[in-house]
Amino acid sequence: MIEIEETSGNVYADLQLADAEAMYVKARLASKIGDIIRHRHLTQQRAAEILGIPQPKLSGLLRGQFRGGNPPTN
Repeated sequence: MIEIEETSGNVYADLQLADAEAMYVKARLASKIGDIIRHRHLTQQRAAEILGIPQPKLSGLLRGQFRGGNPPTN
């Protein structure tokens, strides 16, 4: 029989990872940025220029590679 466990809504907290809340917020923010990029039909290069970050950094963010990094400040 398969056991089904109810989630808290935060997969990082469910996995008991350090900084779970911060990771959850970063994941939601990255998802929203991706949504806006698609909605505005931007290339990653153009979106990176608008955000003031290198395109490879944006690519990583959109793929969920943001652990331990802080957002850039202007």
